[in-house]
Amino acid sequence: KLVTNFGVGFNNIDLEACRERGIRVTNTPQPVIEPTAELAFALMHAVARRTAEFDRKLRQGTAEPFGVMNNLSHSLYGKTLGIIGMGRIGQALARRAVASGMTIIYHNRRPLGDEDIRRLGYEARYMSKEELLETADFVSLNLPYTPEVKHLIGERELKMMKNSAYLINTARGAHVDEEALVEALKEGEIAGAAMDVYEHEPKIHPELLTLDNVVLSPHTGTGTWEGRIAMCENVCDNILAWENNEIDKMNIVL
Repeated sequence: KLVTNFGVGFNNIDLEACRERGIRVTNTPQPVIEPTAELAFALMHAVARRTAEFDRKLRQGTAEPFGVMNNLSHSLYGKTLGIIGMGRIGQALARRAVASGMTIIYHNRRPLGDEDIRRLGYEARYMSKEELLETADFVSLNLPYTPEVKHLIGERELKMMKNSAYLINTARGAHVDEEALVEALKEGEIAGAAMDVYEHEPKIHPELLTLDNVVLSPHTGTGTWEGRIAMCENVCDNILAWENNEIDKMNIVL
């Protein structure tokens, strides 16, 4: 009678089968916002400042010698962050980026309304996907998965990005054509990528594991103790609200 998902994404649930059987479906959207935005921001830092690469090379004894012009990286300050999917997670990421001196541009299926923009408390400019890819120094994917957005970022889109730009994906692996991404990284078409999700998860493209300009995380966007506890509580709240027929208190997907 009820499917209550432990997470915000519900592409793992057969909604049509649930609809045919009159099964209610819920998810846990609120607890995932801040942890996922935190990780996206951390991945941006790690790939631009080469944090993971430096750590790895120091431990392996293969790092360049300390020196004023050695081990250089790139700042986030003054750069432009392009967010594809300006929902709650995208907005939480933007809030962190603004605090670090970044400019925000975004692409949605439709632009945010004037009242939504005022509520944000920072400036965010809408662009077409193509304009965003050509403009942004960092492109972050923060949209839910549907079949229509499979390979949202492929060979064509990667060629649109600046050679100095970074791709960040904490949304769903299938948003990115990983074969095209590997080629773009190897050919220097983009500067780097940081990923928490993968097209054929849990399998990771073997060449991604060999590239220094890639930072990888094992799908831990919501993986904090605080986040997991809040998600558990949200699942329980959905169940209790359903049992008590308090529909307005449920996070309803279907």
